[in-house]
Amino acid sequence: MKAKVVTIGLGYIGLPTSALIANNKISVHGVDISQHVVDTINAGKIHIVEPDLDQAVAKAVKEGYLKADVKPVVADTYLVVVPTPFKGNHEPDISYVKAATTAILPLLKEGDLYIIESTSPIGTTEKMMDYIFSVRPELEHKIYLAYCPERVLPGNVMYELVHNDRVIGGVNEASTQKALAFYSQFVEGELHPTNARTAEMCKLTENASRDSQIAFANELSLICDKADINVWKLIDLANKHPRVNILQPGCGVGGHCIAVDPYFITADFPMESRMIAQARETNNYKSFWCAEKVKNARLEFELKHGLQPSIAIMGLAFKPNIDDLRESPAIHIAERVLQDSGDADMYIVEPNVHEHKVFKLTDYKEAIQKADIVVLLVAHDQFKDIQFREGQIVLDFCGVNNKHLK
Repeated sequence: MKAKVVTIGLGYIGLPTSALIANNKISVHGVDISQHVVDTINAGKIHIVEPDLDQAVAKAVKEGYLKADVKPVVADTYLVVVPTPFKGNHEPDISYVKAATTAILPLLKEGDLYIIESTSPIGTTEKMMDYIFSVRPELEHKIYLAYCPERVLPGNVMYELVHNDRVIGGVNEASTQKALAFYSQFVEGELHPTNARTAEMCKLTENASRDSQIAFANELSLICDKADINVWKLIDLANKHPRVNILQPGCGVGGHCIAVDPYFITADFPMESRMIAQARETNNYKSFWCAEKVKNARLEFELKHGLQPSIAIMGLAFKPNIDDLRESPAIHIAERVLQDSGDADMYIVEPNVHEHKVFKLTDYKEAIQKADIVVLLVAHDQFKDIQFREGQIVLDFCGVNNKHLK
């Protein structure tokens, strides 16, 4: 079956997107640099944790609409869904986007549609357009280029890919309309046309806004800790106001969106984005503060009992009930606690991950049974019904058991 769509990148967004398109009986050729990922998908299985994704991939592969490979093929539409990490001092690195574009350059033909879904700095789509035309000048004015960011929640991706509104921006009106027609085949949410730069900025704005709102909650938690106030109760009461909606504090901010996207703004507009930059600093500081609270609890235990406590670190993912560890503040906290723990027994818990390259993982029930100090970092469902024993020290940084917080 000839591929209609090529997706470059089969990670947390690329694979669900590929499966969704394929389940709409559109042939998809997914590309990933990992042979293990390719083999797993071609076996009808998945390499990440995401509800309903396993069924969608199995169906698409079985029916022949989804195939994975390490190299792209000729198609009509190309989706770039690769990471955009940092380089230097939080400067966005679009080299993966460029590498993906390079891979498909020889395959592009008149009438093709090229779309970037990767979170990108403002102007990236236009840069890739200039790059494509510099190598393939004969394609100028003959292909369509657009930017369409995802806006999904891990743990609910398959539903939100279908039902969420999408912002779609082309490098020109014809490209915008071509991309709108493409997404209308499988997206039921409203499609909002704009230009590429506005679409790029829209993605960054959404996550910078959320980062700032979380920073306010995290800053409140720091204040309340000093003022001997239960921050969870405070926020609950404040939110009784009809026009107030304060978010819940946590141990920081993680994930490849909220913890990353604001830097794409501050890197290019440092003088104009001071509030956005301060929010990033506040949320980064929160994980350091949490680690210091654990260290202080350990020292107090040693002084009181004359021996080192055993410590359970509960959760490594960046949010509840997923296996995604990208930019997770819980990992930074676990690393700092481990570095300062000496010979203390440490139990690292992440129920959604089977094994980790750095940490030896422990079952959460065993960790709770053995630990003198329990550090709740992620509000996984498994943790919500834990019964703590008398005298056990509980540091709850995510509101799982907030009755233990002042």
